[in-house]
Amino acid sequence: MISSPETTKLPVINRRDFLHGSAGAALLYAMGGSLNRAQAAVVHTLPPLPYPENALAPLISAETIGFHYGKHHKGYVDNLNKFVTGTEFADLSLEKIIADTAGQADKAAIFNNAAQVWNHTFYWNSLKANGGGEPPVVLKQKIEAAFGSVDACKKEMAGAATGQFGSGWAWLVFDGDKIKVVKTGNADVPLTKGMKPLLTIDVWEHAYYLDYQNRRGDYVNAVLDKLINWGFAADNLGK
Repeated sequence: MISSPETTKLPVINRRDFLHGSAGAALLYAMGGSLNRAQAAVVHTLPPLPYPENALAPLISAETIGFHYGKHHKGYVDNLNKFVTGTEFADLSLEKIIADTAGQADKAAIFNNAAQVWNHTFYWNSLKANGGGEPPVVLKQKIEAAFGSVDACKKEMAGAATGQFGSGWAWLVFDGDKIKVVKTGNADVPLTKGMKPLLTIDVWEHAYYLDYQNRRGDYVNAVLDKLINWGFAADNLGK
């Protein structure tokens, strides 16, 4: 079932890392926090990375992070602010913008940029230096119940990531009472279909091309084996 705009909620990633008000307004510590019309329009800002740009090297280089985060992610933030200025979305939270514009062709530019701001922040938190390994116990049990083993889960995630035609995302999600793997194209996010994202792998070319060229599979395997942040997935599962 597709969640309605009134009930859709995005999982909290890091209360300090998402949206902030400006122009004298208080900082917004909850993801998707918003200011009311009596205060000021929300100004969406580029959230800080959860680690230094070189933290994931050599698997993902500082050069890739610099372009991906500093150019692409920042560009989505800048475009979102431009597109919502003077519209009914100007004082809405990021999560409300995504929910209210999903599936509307005439709002595609707003949705795409809002969703990509959210997707990228979720992606950065899905990675960590010296990641991989075994998931926390509760998450591992649910993965084993759904896939049979952690390795089988990783294999399905790798298949989704490498099998996504063109740009998009591979996701580990909680759907109803079961963990599953899904993939989405371009800016789409499974949250708009009522699923709770736990982890994601960005398979847009700018996520890996400087380091891996056309070897998407090598990038995906490096992420799953050595960078994936199972603790972040476990935190999202518990929310």
